[in-house]
Amino acid sequence: MGAFMDRKMLRSLIGLMGCLCLALFIFPLGASAMTADEIIRRRDRNEYVQTAIVEAEMIIINNNRRITKTMTSYADRENALTIFTNPRDRGTKFLKRGDELWMFFPDAEDLVKISGHMLNQGMMGSDFSYQDIMESDQLTDLYQFELIGEEEIDGRLCYVLEGTAIPGEEVSYHRRKSWIDKERFVGLKEELYARSGRLLKVLTTTKVELFEDRWYPVEAVMEDKLRRNTRTEFIVKSIEFNPVIPPETFTLENLR
Repeated sequence: MGAFMDRKMLRSLIGLMGCLCLALFIFPLGASAMTADEIIRRRDRNEYVQTAIVEAEMIIINNNRRITKTMTSYADRENALTIFTNPRDRGTKFLKRGDELWMFFPDAEDLVKISGHMLNQGMMGSDFSYQDIMESDQLTDLYQFELIGEEEIDGRLCYVLEGTAIPGEEVSYHRRKSWIDKERFVGLKEELYARSGRLLKVLTTTKVELFEDRWYPVEAVMEDKLRRNTRTEFIVKSIEFNPVIPPETFTLENLR
């Protein structure tokens, strides 16, 4: 009886070891384990652009009031020019050159530099601040990230990461919590925090599209948690990746 049990246990152990070997063959150890840095770099490859031309719409919602602004933007790694095209703001322009931001008002033919505390104000009355549009660097250049878990958002399984600003880097938010789609590697949600730990804003991606070999968010909602009953929807109507943009596009002379 003992020998029979020994043989039976031996067969069970051999079978178990076979299953483990098969599992290791199909799912190599660590194959699904990505580091926080790898996840963010995959996201940067999707969302960060070298150059782009974008047609977009911004809908500012305050209580029951809706204001729609349309725009065309030209951007490279360091600079960006945005020209508003809706009737009320037609001809108003923003120019980002490196760390400087300028604004041109056509009615007054006035050129204004946006700096200091003005950068924290809502751009054109929206929930996006001027400082938000200043940050064009890759996230890996600005934050140190830690993978803190996984959660599901609208049926999509996401990595959850927490990023803390790299000492010495100028950022709008000291800490950010990011939900990144595990399959498409785009950010589906961002919670943006002050150094004090206070939640300042929440950015939620509501639509993602595939452009050749990259997934890119084309609709998003920004909520400023310091304001009540307000949110801003940002909708990309069209986008061209990697166009040739003449350097003179980003000059002060081109603002007027």
